[in-house]
Amino acid sequence: MDTRDKIIQLGDTLIRDRGYNAFSFSDISKQLNIKNASIHYHFPTKTSLVIAIIQKHVIQLERFKKNVSNSDPLQKISMFLNVYSFGRKEGKRSILGSLSNDYNTFTSEIQTELKILMDNTLHWLSETLKEGKSLEVFIFKEDNRTKALLLITNILGAEQLTRITYKHDFRDIKNAIINNLTNI
Repeated sequence: MDTRDKIIQLGDTLIRDRGYNAFSFSDISKQLNIKNASIHYHFPTKTSLVIAIIQKHVIQLERFKKNVSNSDPLQKISMFLNVYSFGRKEGKRSILGSLSNDYNTFTSEIQTELKILMDNTLHWLSETLKEGKSLEVFIFKEDNRTKALLLITNILGAEQLTRITYKHDFRDIKNAIINNLTNI
């Protein structure tokens, strides 16, 4: 892994652990044992670093969508929720959960990139819910987009609350989301 990738990876970890406003280039330089100038060489501003981190997540989402494309809708949703579960096991929030709190403090460039990630996530989730509903795998009254928003809201809220409550609460919420969709 080259220095640029290490900076992106560590920046991503710091955002997901602490939040956007609670880390600096100094934190990265200390942990990677490099000078701040090395970070600025790759990322002149914190904005440019955060944009690269968000774009990394957009690419990961596209890979995820491709990997699950042949799965049935219930498996797709389960695997989607497992991504969040994996992050919670490591004590991290998702990039959407971490950055959405600070949205109004971001430059328009970061807001645009975050909106792209959110729109891509929401579109995929809406289409997966639509597919599941048409196959009668999922049962819900809301329109697909609203149900997708409710699902995302639940999971992002669960990320926040289970930092305070018990870790198994996240698993229980994830299971309740699936049960609610299938009406089990």
